[in-house]
Amino acid sequence: MTTIHMLINGEAVRAQSGASFNRSNPLDGQVATTAPAASVQDAVAAVEAAAAAFPAWSATSPGERRALLLKAAHALEAKAAEFTAAMAAEIGASGLWAGFNVHLAADMLVEAAALTTQINGQVIPSNVPGSLAMATRQAAGVVLGMAPWNAPVILGVRAVAVPLACGNTVVLKGSELCPATHGLIIQALQEAGLPKGVVNFVTNAPADAAQVVEAMIAHPAVKRVNFTGSTHVGRIIATKCAAHLKASVLELGGKAPLLVLDDADLDAAVNGAAFGAFANSGQICMSTERIVVDAKVADAFVAKLAAKAQALPLGDPRQGPVVLGSVVDMSTVRRVNELIDDALAKGARLVCGGKAENTLMPATLLDHVTREMRIYSEETFAPVKAIVRVDGEEAAIACANDNAFGLSSAVFTADTARGWRVAQRIESGICHVNGPTVHDEAQMPFGGVKASGWGRFGGQAGIEAFTDLRWITLQTTPRHYPF
Repeated sequence: MTTIHMLINGEAVRAQSGASFNRSNPLDGQVATTAPAASVQDAVAAVEAAAAAFPAWSATSPGERRALLLKAAHALEAKAAEFTAAMAAEIGASGLWAGFNVHLAADMLVEAAALTTQINGQVIPSNVPGSLAMATRQAAGVVLGMAPWNAPVILGVRAVAVPLACGNTVVLKGSELCPATHGLIIQALQEAGLPKGVVNFVTNAPADAAQVVEAMIAHPAVKRVNFTGSTHVGRIIATKCAAHLKASVLELGGKAPLLVLDDADLDAAVNGAAFGAFANSGQICMSTERIVVDAKVADAFVAKLAAKAQALPLGDPRQGPVVLGSVVDMSTVRRVNELIDDALAKGARLVCGGKAENTLMPATLLDHVTREMRIYSEETFAPVKAIVRVDGEEAAIACANDNAFGLSSAVFTADTARGWRVAQRIESGICHVNGPTVHDEAQMPFGGVKASGWGRFGGQAGIEAFTDLRWITLQTTPRHYPF
């Protein structure tokens, strides 16, 4: 068992009330982490510490911020073994997934470091003689970041890295399901030498989440809110932000389609589908959720994919290397078992896998799924995937767009021009031609459309999200006035 602290104004602290909560391992129920249960007073203290640190941090040179973020990247990489142990204990994640999290998160810090000198402005010609008119970007203030449990290192770092690079100070609200994992990110940032109050970390018991988050969003010092998580909670966050006129970046749920057209390289499509569907047991916002296959090649594709899925190692990640570890909790198992029952009752065919009795869920494929089945439209967030057979390209595009979500997508075809045309017609923030739906790079504009949220993380898009655009003029000659 690990006991962690919050970080407020550079000090490791418990909740003012002394309250704490436990996070248990999903496989055996043993307590993995004991963390402080913050109150509204603790949350406000974290915001106020960030607000006090903002003037000095925003005035630091880009080179100074860059150096600190690079140190943080190295400190984070040095904690790879600790992250692997924490993720296995708190969320049952495989070592493979933990390693990928650390690698990409470190890259995000390196990319954020590079962005410190890319916060550019623009000189705009003015109609006023002698007026030098400029559009400039500057740090917004305190940024509240909220990250989920499923890709905890990647998404925890993403919540704070570019905001820090832009000169903002931050408060990271850790997930109730992986407080120790998120706490390790904060340790890495502190070891890099960030000044007191620049980064703050709050943890809360699940029952207190709503009031803690609302208090921070309402605080006048908070100028930006970013949230990654479910669409249900995202709508609540958006409503709270709207009430206080706070700008937000929301990266929410997904139901990513992977299209296999009639001319696709089936082996490449199988490899892309298996990776996208079963990495981290399907618990990724970009996970392949609907495999849309042209009927002309469906039999051959499904046979190949089933063989690969059945060969994926499944087990307790604390006992050795696996591809499929535990899902996050038994509520996932119960919900997805219901989806399987519903699909089978309505005519789907179970190709491999099936219902689970514990959180070690096997790779499961359901073929001949139709839109009358719940699994056609509901996100599984588990290693249970729907295969939809269609007749032709137009039907494939229509199926891809027949969903409330729009985060990631993929198209497999031997004709790259065809793939590009199809990609342009899919309603999603991200589309990969001949690549998996699960793909992320620190410098790319990451985000979705429709019920998958708004705003973008990463690269120049991240700078735009976490800075204020201002129009400033300098009158260089005497100005004429009409009166």
